[in-house]
Order: sequence, then C-alpha cells, then structure tokens
Amino acid sequence: MTPIRQGRSRSAALASAMCALLVTGTVLTGCSEDPNEGTNGVGRLPAGKIQAKTRTAAESAGAVRVHGNVVSGERTYGLDMRLKDDGGEGSVTTEGATFRLLRVGEQLFVKADAEFWSHGEGQGEGKADAAAASKLGGKFVKVPQGDPSYQKFSGFTDMGVLLDGLLTLHGTLATDGHDEQAGVRTIRITGDKGAGGALEVSLEGKPYPLRLERAGGAGTLTFSAWGEDFGLREPERNETVDYGKQLPTS
Repeated sequence: MTPIRQGRSRSAALASAMCALLVTGTVLTGCSEDPNEGTNGVGRLPAGKIQAKTRTAAESAGAVRVHGNVVSGERTYGLDMRLKDDGGEGSVTTEGATFRLLRVGEQLFVKADAEFWSHGEGQGEGKADAAAASKLGGKFVKVPQGDPSYQKFSGFTDMGVLLDGLLTLHGTLATDGHDEQAGVRTIRITGDKGAGGALEVSLEGKPYPLRLERAGGAGTLTFSAWGEDFGLREPERNETVDYGKQLPTS
C-alpha cells in the first residue's frame, strides 16, 4: 500500500473513531452515525405516533414502578409505588408525613404511625383521638369502600388510572432530540416546547415511557421495572385493624 493510501486509511479510521466517541444521542456535523440505528425505530416517527406507541406499550406491560413527585392542588405527593393490574403497594409522602398503601383487588389498606392518624396529616379535617390513633398506628388500616378516602388513596394504587392521568402531554407535540435515562437511549417528546410536559421514551426494546416532566411544573416521575411481576397479599389478621367507619383522614 502506498504512503498516500495508508495516510488516507488512517485518517478515515481516526474520523470514524472520533464520531463513535462523540455521538451521544445527537447527530454531529460531519458524522454519519444515525442516533436511531439499532433502536426500536420510534425515534424516526412523528411525536404524535411516538406518544401513541408509548401509551400502548405502557397499557400492555402489566406492571411498573413509579417513583417521583406529583403536585395536585396545593399539595406535593412523593410516590414510590409498584403497580400492576390487580393492585399495588408502596409509599406516599406529603406534608412531611409518610404512609404506606397496599391494595389487593378491591381491598385497600393504609399503614402509618400514630402521629399520622392523630393529626390527620392534611388529608382532610378529621383526625383520630389519642386512644384511637394508638390502635391505628403501625397497623394496616382497612379503608371502607364507601369512605371518601378510598377513592383518593386507591388512585395511587391503580396502574390504569394513574398512568392515564400522567402520560398525557398538552399542546402541540414535537420531538426534542435524543437523550439517555438510566443507561437507556431515549427520544424526548414535548408538548408546547415543554410547557405542556415532556416525556422520555425508550429506544431500546419496547417504547416504554421512562421519565415524565408534568406540565406546569406539576412534578417529575420516573418509570422502571416495566412488565416485572411482583407478589401482592393482604396483611395477616394480626397486622390489620378494621376501623369500621369513616376514617379520621377523610
């Protein structure tokens, strides 16, 4: 091989190596790498179709972990929930108080300390007296289905309801470049240039939503463990208290 050809080969190899090192989800001038190459292909679609595909993937997953915070009204709720079709479990934090939720089928349980029950912790105006609070503290309290708290709490444990309310971007949809979430390549879609929310969608495997920035600064959530089943069981009788009437947090 002539020196000229050797020089050109080395230059081409160097340029290729530099592109491989520098490409991190965006197309760089002078590099031919396609950020969608080797992906599931949704990055080549219009934003509206990406959103439709990610919703379909989420609805068919069967299970997910949701972690982050949601602003509703004047309150911020910190969530760490594992959800599936027939229930869910995890923790919710608001106003400095943390309580655990467990739903198995239609049976919903809340577990918190005595202070939570005695103060009502902002879930409403009601609160238990000291004696009642001591009995409720540290136990799984069965929430009557007719209690106003049932609808409020069960929404955090309902995969379909929660995702339907969260995975919606508002305004004109557009793609906003490639990124990475927890080591997974993503395509970002936004509503009204981010004012209507932003969603990171996986480019690897199924196009699951991986990170959501809600419209209007109403919280940020990450999604993981898509399709990974987990066990749910009702607590043992000695772990449970049936309050038998409207909860003090209603």
